[in-house]
Amino acid sequence: MDDLRPVAGPRAASGGITPAVTIACAVACGVIVANLYYAQPLIALIAPELHLGANIGGLIVTLTMFGYAAGLLLIVPLADRIENRRLILATIAATALALAGLAAAPSAVAFLIAAMLVGFCSSGCQIVVPFAAALAPHETRGATIGNVMSGLLAGIMLSRPVASLIAEVAGWRAVFGVSAVLMVVLGLWLARALPERRPTSGQGYGHILRSMGHILLRERKLQRRAAYQGFVFAIFNIFWTSAPLLLADRFGFHQTGIALFALAGAAGALTAPIAGRLGDKGYIRLGTAAALLTITVSCLLAGWSGAIHSLALLVVFALTLDGATQINQVLGQRVIFSLPGEDRGRVNAVYMTILFVLGASGSAIATLAYHAAGWWGAMGAGAVLGSVVTLLFATEWLERRGQAH
Repeated sequence: MDDLRPVAGPRAASGGITPAVTIACAVACGVIVANLYYAQPLIALIAPELHLGANIGGLIVTLTMFGYAAGLLLIVPLADRIENRRLILATIAATALALAGLAAAPSAVAFLIAAMLVGFCSSGCQIVVPFAAALAPHETRGATIGNVMSGLLAGIMLSRPVASLIAEVAGWRAVFGVSAVLMVVLGLWLARALPERRPTSGQGYGHILRSMGHILLRERKLQRRAAYQGFVFAIFNIFWTSAPLLLADRFGFHQTGIALFALAGAAGALTAPIAGRLGDKGYIRLGTAAALLTITVSCLLAGWSGAIHSLALLVVFALTLDGATQINQVLGQRVIFSLPGEDRGRVNAVYMTILFVLGASGSAIATLAYHAAGWWGAMGAGAVLGSVVTLLFATEWLERRGQAH
């Protein structure tokens, strides 16, 4: 590839990324991104011990996410300047230290600072994705992204039930201690498994940061794919913020039952490789349309499933919603990582920042809608957002017809 230079140490095969490197990248994404979500089901355990009031306990999650957003803007673009393997390993080492700080935090202030640092350093998972995409040849890039993203989604979905189960056995501090050890093990593995990738850009850090705005204004495909997935991620958050409330209120589930429900939803990650292959075969628009329609319909049917008190149907529509979310994500990244140029780190930083900002609104919408109108209100809000993004996608066809004429 033209953005790779011959280097000493492990290297990808001449035909592109090797299966071993793909697996390493997928596992890395899952293990790293899980750090963002471990605290979510543990707030009720953490807050009393650290003397955090119920009204500010949510800061634990909020500061972690703010740290992640800052990392997307300040760390991920460095992938266009710094040798990628070294950058990935540095973020993993820093994350391990921050997690150890969480496990040993003696006070609320120390815990909240460490939580923000965990989020900031965990943005390294978004260096891994374009790293893998850059190693893959164009004709199989979608499949590679799909395989790596399956690891990332599995990490998101498994993090909450794993945290709940470990905390139930050994307490909440053990969750972050175990994760810190996992990060050390991951770093040692990746140091041997990943090839080096040296970007050819000689631009300074300040110029790289300033250029992100120009990239967003220049790349119409980036604008659209970020908006599509931002809306989809908001719907995803609406469902997974509201579902535990429904399971507790209507089904009488405790922490373990809610964890097992989330564990079942993690099967949606299996659609990622399928989505990547669809993209490689040229079915990006068809796949996107199917995913957006599936998400919208899944919200309506999930609302109905809750209303008739059917847990089995609720699991089914959680799977279809998660699967469609993953398909849209993989197809979107297949598009943005195929844009011309070598600025994949910055492209991914812009994409993920927009996705994060739009998606973060989903949790707030879910809380307001659920308390105002129950489960139907939350799922209705998801269906409305699904209809909006489907209509937005339809304008892409009109735009292309206009350009043709």
